[in-house]
Amino acid sequence: MAMSEITSSTKQRCSWPSSDPLYEKYHDEEWGVPCYDDHKLFEFLVLESAQAGLSWITILRKRENYRKAFADFNAEKVARFNKRSIDRLLGDAGIVRNRLKIEAAISNAKLFLELQDSYGSFSDYLWGFIEGKKPIQNRWKTLSESPATTALSDTISKDMKKRGFRFFGSTICYAHMQAMGMVNDHMVDCFRHRECAAV
Repeated sequence: MAMSEITSSTKQRCSWPSSDPLYEKYHDEEWGVPCYDDHKLFEFLVLESAQAGLSWITILRKRENYRKAFADFNAEKVARFNKRSIDRLLGDAGIVRNRLKIEAAISNAKLFLELQDSYGSFSDYLWGFIEGKKPIQNRWKTLSESPATTALSDTISKDMKKRGFRFFGSTICYAHMQAMGMVNDHMVDCFRHRECAAV
């Protein structure tokens, strides 16, 4: 066994990645890192909405297929997708072929661009819901303590729904907040909790 594998396997991390290498890599390198980059925020807006009713690992395994299908998550290009684009996506076995989710990704892209125009960036809009635009530092000891929704995710989801966003209820919103580091929900004994808090 290589030294890197030994190091990875002996690290104390959150329990949810189990032993899936793809999940572990996502947990160790991305999940919970504060993100202010609109391109990545849009990527996860598409991926999180596609996840509705499915497991996150299912979407994670299709991530590169989504990248190809959705123009490298370029919001301006996705916003211009038309009926022919939808038909193409419905025939793409590499993504979740759900018409409502595909149509939502396109309409959400248009709304995403509107928020960029109104707020200067989607990041400024989203992080504007948190005082000082700094991540909320939670200190959960067990996975069961971590909530599925919060009053803040309710507020953000309600505002986005009012603007027309689809497939972005409070549960998906909170998952988005966790992934994008708006909240640090790594368990306190996870090696990433301290690292994400220091970013």
